[in-house]
Formats: sequence, C-alpha cells, structure tokens
Amino acid sequence: MDYLIRGLSKDKRIVAYVAKTTDLVEQARQIHKASPTAIAALGRTLTLAAIMGKMLKKDEERISLQITGNGPLGNIFAEADSKGNVRGFIKRAYIDLPPTPDGKLDVPSAIGKEGTLSVIRDLGLKEPYRGVVPIVSGGIAKDLAYYFTYSEQLPSAVAAGVYVSKEGKVISAGGYIVQIMESAEKDIIDILETNIKNLDPPSKMILDGQSPEEIMSRIFKNIEYEQFSREDLKYACRCSRERAENTLIALGVKELEELIKNEEFIEVKCEFCGKTYTFDKRDMEEIINQLKNKT
Repeated sequence: MDYLIRGLSKDKRIVAYVAKTTDLVEQARQIHKASPTAIAALGRTLTLAAIMGKMLKKDEERISLQITGNGPLGNIFAEADSKGNVRGFIKRAYIDLPPTPDGKLDVPSAIGKEGTLSVIRDLGLKEPYRGVVPIVSGGIAKDLAYYFTYSEQLPSAVAAGVYVSKEGKVISAGGYIVQIMESAEKDIIDILETNIKNLDPPSKMILDGQSPEEIMSRIFKNIEYEQFSREDLKYACRCSRERAENTLIALGVKELEELIKNEEFIEVKCEFCGKTYTFDKRDMEEIINQLKNKT
C-alpha cells in the first residue's frame, strides 16, 4: 500500500513529507506501457505531485506538475488532490535510453536540459495559478527544488526515485520534500543538511525495506519532531463519459458532422487511464442537435 507521512520539527520551522509510491507508479507503467526510462521520469513526477497534493488545504483544490523539455520524452504531466489521488501521462512513453555510466536510468537526457517546469495550482477560482521556472537539471526533483526556492522563496530539499527491475517492472518508488522556514536556527539547518546528505536515493531506501517512517526518522535525526498519521496515496483518474462528451462538444458542429459521415462510432480515449468511451451515430446526432439548439 502506498502512503505518505508528514513530520514537523518541535519548533515548527521544518516540515517534511515522505512518500512510498511503488504501487501507483507500477500501475502507471502498465497503463501507459512505459519503458524503464519513461516510467522513471513519469514516476518521479507522479510522486512529487502526490506529495504536493497533500500540501493543499481544501478538498476541491488540485495541483499539477508539467514538464516540457527538449528531450525525446516530450511533455510530462501529473495531477494530484488533497485526498491522495494522483494521475498523469507522458507523451512518448515508448522512449528508452541507455543507462548512464553508473548504471542509472538517464532521465535528464530523456527530458532534456532546456525547457520549463510549471506548477499549476487550481484553487477553485476562475483561473488557476501557474508558476513557471526553467529546467535546471532535467532530473525533476532538483528542478522542483529550484521552483520552491525561487518562486515561493521556500528553501527545500526534494528527492524522488523509481527503481525498475530487469524485466521492466517498478519494484520501488518514492520521494520526499523537506521545507525550511527562514526563521529556522542555523544549527538545526546544519544538522538537517548533514542528515539529508547521508541519505540514499529514495528508491534505494524503499527497495532496501525502509519504511517512510524510518526515512523520516533519518531526516530528523538529532532533531525533535512530531510525526503525523499516514495518509494513503493511489493512482486514480477523474475521467467520465460526461467529460468525454465535453471533448466532442468542443470540436463543434461542423467537425462532428464530418466525423459521422464516415464513421459508425467515435471513440474518445482518456490519456490518463486509457479507458475508452464509445459514441455511436445516434449519440453523435444527439450531441450535434444539442449544439445546434444552443446557437
């Protein structure tokens, strides 16, 4: 079971989130039929989006991460809410690159060294808030840390990882975000930085059997903190037949009429979960009539 825990230092100046996301990242791999390099990139993005979803204050709020680089993978997108639901997609899930000399999946080269990371916060207002920063590494975690520091003025340690077996299956995934308030004492910051420096990558710690609770205790080693109850995380899509119908409506009368001239039915496939919604000619004619009646 995937879950997240939150820790808060006794002086309330350091907050940490640690998540295990192995199951949901493996589910995403199966949905998108993603290669090892692609699922490593998407899995990191899903993990960090899931953690950021737990930073939201209201149930109706959502947060999204969008990575647009000049590498072969293309666009990566992940969306999460405060309830632990996360979903995402990657444009070219089939792309796979040779590992780096040290044997790691080459996510930075697959994403590219130029491009942008966008953080979109849907707070239930007319327009969502969008913060955009340039890609600084292509590794995703460092790029998000850069966003927190320069867009929100909140120094943060960010890490996320995905371990893929020789057979291509995700066998461990997870990450953490640690944020430090400006008022934190330097001695405490020094201890925290040393603790984080001594950590293995999240995917390795989880692969070695360390729980989020154990990872949290290592982050806060020699620092008094309070740990809060675990919260479940899962891959969950918000698609529906109604949303699929809205996609068709957006095409307009003329294009819909052209479609039904040559097709017995139209299929709308969700890019997040792969579910297909089928509309026959009768369905299409009803949609067209609705559009005509509105004009």
